[in-house]
Amino acid sequence: MNQTLTTDTVERVLHALPEDIYTLVSDITRTPELSPEIIRTRWIRGATGPEVGARFLAVNSLGGIWTWPNFPVVIAAEPGREFAISRTEPFFGTLEWRYTFFSQGEGSTLVRESYTVTRPLTRAAWFMIEKLIGSTDRAGELRAGMTTTLGRLAELVERPVPPPQR
Repeated sequence: MNQTLTTDTVERVLHALPEDIYTLVSDITRTPELSPEIIRTRWIRGATGPEVGARFLAVNSLGGIWTWPNFPVVIAAEPGREFAISRTEPFFGTLEWRYTFFSQGEGSTLVRESYTVTRPLTRAAWFMIEKLIGSTDRAGELRAGMTTTLGRLAELVERPVPPPQR
């Protein structure tokens, strides 16, 4: 059990406005379209959209039979600038996931997805990750997942809009 998680960041320039990208990223009901690990989401406890303090249910999977729920809370919701959540799970610590948007002019935006571990995973969590799930490079998997997420986000926001039919 030599794995550790601290922080990581992936960036990509998308040909879309920051506000449009924010709208898609902050709509957690669409997260399963973007993330390779999240299979279901829904707002809970009366929340209906992205605002600081709103909670949602997320169900994650690493493939196979292993799925688990978690209950993130929105910690930043600034349209066109930043969307962030904090996810705490027993034994699995606390991770803050953050999207920040930087206008590049002419309809392009630098999107930065990152995570920061604010409370580390326990030894029991690492045992489960390595022995039960078979993950020996969790940091690498998270980085690959962020890269996939930004790729899927690009596909959604950069789709050409067909002209209206006459």
